[in-house]
Amino acid sequence: MQTSGSKPCPCPSFKLREVVSMYFTMIAVFLVVLVVALQGTAPQENYFPYKVPLDPQGLLELSWNVSYPQQVVHFQILVKDPKFGLLFGMSDRGEFENADLAVLWSDGHNSYFGDAWSDEKGQLHMDSQQDYQLLGAHRAPEGLYLLFRRAFSTCDPKDYLIEDGTVHLIYGILEKPVHSLHAINTSAIPRGLQRVQLLKPNITVPELPSDMKTMEITAPDVVIPSQETTYWCYMAELPESFPKHHIIMYEPMITAGNEALVHHMEVFQCAAEFDSFPHYNGPCDSKMKPERLNFCRHVLAAWAMGAQAFYYPEEAGLAFGGPGSSRYLRLEIHYHNPLVFKGRRDSSGIRLYYTATLRRYDAGIMELGLVYTPVMAIPPGEAEFLLTGYCTDKCTRLALPAAGIRIFASQLHTHLAGRKVVTVLARDGRERQVVNADSHYSPHFQVRSPVAAQRRIRHVYLSRQGGFGIMEEMCVNYVHYYPQTQLELCKSAVDPGYLHRYFNLVNRFNDEEVCTCPQVSVPQQFASVPWNTFNRDVLRSLYSFAPISMHCNKSSAVRFPVRTTLKPNSDMFCSKTRGNR
Repeated sequence: MQTSGSKPCPCPSFKLREVVSMYFTMIAVFLVVLVVALQGTAPQENYFPYKVPLDPQGLLELSWNVSYPQQVVHFQILVKDPKFGLLFGMSDRGEFENADLAVLWSDGHNSYFGDAWSDEKGQLHMDSQQDYQLLGAHRAPEGLYLLFRRAFSTCDPKDYLIEDGTVHLIYGILEKPVHSLHAINTSAIPRGLQRVQLLKPNITVPELPSDMKTMEITAPDVVIPSQETTYWCYMAELPESFPKHHIIMYEPMITAGNEALVHHMEVFQCAAEFDSFPHYNGPCDSKMKPERLNFCRHVLAAWAMGAQAFYYPEEAGLAFGGPGSSRYLRLEIHYHNPLVFKGRRDSSGIRLYYTATLRRYDAGIMELGLVYTPVMAIPPGEAEFLLTGYCTDKCTRLALPAAGIRIFASQLHTHLAGRKVVTVLARDGRERQVVNADSHYSPHFQVRSPVAAQRRIRHVYLSRQGGFGIMEEMCVNYVHYYPQTQLELCKSAVDPGYLHRYFNLVNRFNDEEVCTCPQVSVPQQFASVPWNTFNRDVLRSLYSFAPISMHCNKSSAVRFPVRTTLKPNSDMFCSKTRGNR
């Protein structure tokens, strides 16, 4: 809750809290129109720019807006099938234990609204400080609308701190009347979670050129498989002799009725070294998918549920088409179908906005973080473990222009072990700016985030903190910047020689022998380590202080001449990331 990472804030008098504690806002039965004015005024009904379905059936629709001057989020929930109440709130990872909740419930005669919290067993308690403030409720032909507000930070230790990054929203539906808040059994009601970015950067929308054209990359009326998770791949082509253009904007196109099923989408451009790619329309993990499609990895557009249109800065655009650019594109759609609907057809996709009038700069994408290597590993059973990847000045001095580059967007990425991810801009061994941070990161919700204030980078290093698994994990940040340079990858790993010394040390201090023979792989050596407290602590120290091996690569995969380097001063890297292993 707010005790973790929260900032000091002015708190109201506790005498006032005692006066208003345990208040209930009584509202009439669902069919009666009610408008309740508490603190502040409600925004205009049509001013909710962000919208997501909360449940897979689309019966609960959340809309919201953000007031940065007031540090407040206004929520509007449309309940299409009102029954006997609703739970809505936030928690660390989407649990119903230790959650911060707004609760609407009915005993069959009267309805009540209140700010509540749940304990470690999921039992609900009315909060003595009511920070979910009901602003209005009314019945419409499409359902019941609830309008309420919540401050980012409330100074209440039972409340969730709303901050940048992923927020795990939780919901529950009351299907029977309940006589009190304590009578609600959160484990016995239909419930679920939805991940969103509640706080959106306040980005100015640039003026679009008059010669702008559009291109729609969409699924060809596919039947969504009747299974919970599907990644669907579809190949598309640019026209013959398509000249160089700049993508300046893109937006999602979601088939009506499938808003709760289309989880995220990406458009990739294929590698230019291949003259052609086979047509394909099917599951991405199918054995029938041609292997060559694995060479379509250059991201042109990425969207996740809750995101709006993405705009490039007015002085830059993402180049596609022309010499050295492949005509072939791959659309990938993640369908999330937990209720296993059958026969749903879908033509969702992404609409690209592009121009032939090239802007001043080509935008580029640079990959920061940890090298894909088994030398960085989390011991099994760890609740929290920190790993850091570096892009040092040994690389940026060689690869970046003297005037530097400007970062305007960032997309964090890990697999299943990542729990908290931070990218920090540092200079002279000191942290200067946070480029992107997500304290509640989920690998199931990865979205490209605009950077509100563009970050200029010259000769510095960036750090990347996050979870990493022994065999299959990733921990990277795809930063979007201009002007484009030859530098496409700037990542690090612990020096392999020092890891070899670690295995030798384990042999000396443990009865069990860890084979360090050259023919034994690093994963095999890790698998044979007896994971006692000593071996865990030594590995943690090794990752904190050992020299690193820098990987500073051009887009051609040729490396810049950078050698193993001493680790930069890392005493600033204090956040930790949980592991699943």
